[in-house]
Amino acid sequence: MRAFATARGGLVAAGLMAATAGTAAAQAPRPAAPPAPRSAPAASVPPSPTVPAAPGAPAAASAAAAPKTLTAAIDDLGKLDYAVRTAASAAVRRAPAEQAVPALMNAVSSHADGYVRFRALVLLAGIGDPRTRDVMIPAIDDANDRLREVAYAWLEANPEPPLAPKLIAKLETEVSEFVRPSLVRALAALGSDPKVQAVLLKDVTRGEDIFRSAVIEALGLHKAAYAVPALSAIAALEGPLQDDAVVALARIGDPKGLEIVIAQQGKAPRARQPALAAAICLLGRNCDTHERFLSETLVFTTKNMGHQELARSAAEALGVLARSGRASAWDALIAIGDPSVDPVRAPIALAAAGAAVGGDPAVVLGALERASDPKAALLLLRDGFDMLSEDFAEERFYARLRALYWQAPEGSPARTRIQRVMTALDF
Repeated sequence: MRAFATARGGLVAAGLMAATAGTAAAQAPRPAAPPAPRSAPAASVPPSPTVPAAPGAPAAASAAAAPKTLTAAIDDLGKLDYAVRTAASAAVRRAPAEQAVPALMNAVSSHADGYVRFRALVLLAGIGDPRTRDVMIPAIDDANDRLREVAYAWLEANPEPPLAPKLIAKLETEVSEFVRPSLVRALAALGSDPKVQAVLLKDVTRGEDIFRSAVIEALGLHKAAYAVPALSAIAALEGPLQDDAVVALARIGDPKGLEIVIAQQGKAPRARQPALAAAICLLGRNCDTHERFLSETLVFTTKNMGHQELARSAAEALGVLARSGRASAWDALIAIGDPSVDPVRAPIALAAAGAAVGGDPAVVLGALERASDPKAALLLLRDGFDMLSEDFAEERFYARLRALYWQAPEGSPARTRIQRVMTALDF
């Protein structure tokens, strides 16, 4: 498992400047109470609207930070000031689609700031307009690696079999450690193609571990039964990829995988045991017992500092179960993570964020509601989102939250809870 491969943190100012030349930019830490204004059904953005103006979630408005027009909001997506960028994203999300979609498409194609182009493409993907494809497909060939990452992530969610030959060819030239996993997942979504199967099976056994890990994870998430023999061979070997392989086998759900995983329990080192426990649980064997082992292991690391590798492994394993929809795993992550302190809190928060963007938002909302301290639980999730650099996945999470918001009756407690979550996560 490689949850921390998605946490880029850090180089915000330098990254944003470099993005104007087509390079990646990192995510900034979030302020305690960022503004999130909404737009009216017009090109201008009023200072303090009282209801959402478009199919987007409401949030607290900040007249001081609110951009005055949609064009200004898009320009602000590349500002160094995080509060300004957050306000700009919120304004664009809440603009009417008939205005926002053409403006975002134009920004993706022609804006001078490379980071603005990237953020425009992310926001466009969250809207879900059919015209998104017109800019998403060309982005595959863009020099801006951030755009390529988003384009491949979009293709994973919207597979296009005719593009398989082109994506296979891209594997030979794409070397960015942040982009290549998205490309691999886009290919894994086309797993019924024999040529795709062949190239992914080849990549399981070649290259650097970080790239092989991405392939293994993609095969598991897309339930690639054809990869069971190759994954079983990796799962049987002690090493850094064993965790990925056993979890992938469990996600595929092939009964033969259970024998491979159980065989490792008696000889795997301590730090590998959590992944094995999660895999056995996913495969339907003594799940409650294995989940309890994960919780007890994680609690141990919070009370006995100095076991960071074990803390990471246990948190990631619980995150795998939470992502699969197990409410009890969510409850354990929140209950253990809430009172924890760094350095153990960080992997717990990141595991929770990863489970949220990869799982069912309704399950996440239920977990937050069940928490003994919902505000503290939401803060834990927010901490994880701060570390998680998965812009496309985060935007899709927001879009699904937005859909749940509009499905809930007006004035209902459900709407209030969803609004609170979206506001806290800077949506």
